[in-house]
Amino acid sequence: MGAGKKSFGFDLNSKFWKTFLTLLAMGLMFAGPTYAVLALWRVLDLDYALSVVSGFSLFVVGFALLLFLIKRKVIS
Repeated sequence: MGAGKKSFGFDLNSKFWKTFLTLLAMGLMFAGPTYAVLALWRVLDLDYALSVVSGFSLFVVGFALLLFLIKRKVIS
């Protein structure tokens, strides 16, 4: 296992986890305020305001994940 940074039981320095977590953060930040709002509003027929709040929440989660990755120096 060596000198890799371990967090939550997996190695943050492996190419797979770097790529996966970065794409997840970007996906949440992009799809949260756009496609998720549209899907919740039109497809699931939720109130528009609730859909926007949910989309903003997904954006915040994605941004927090991105900050976590930057703080841990997984991505620069």
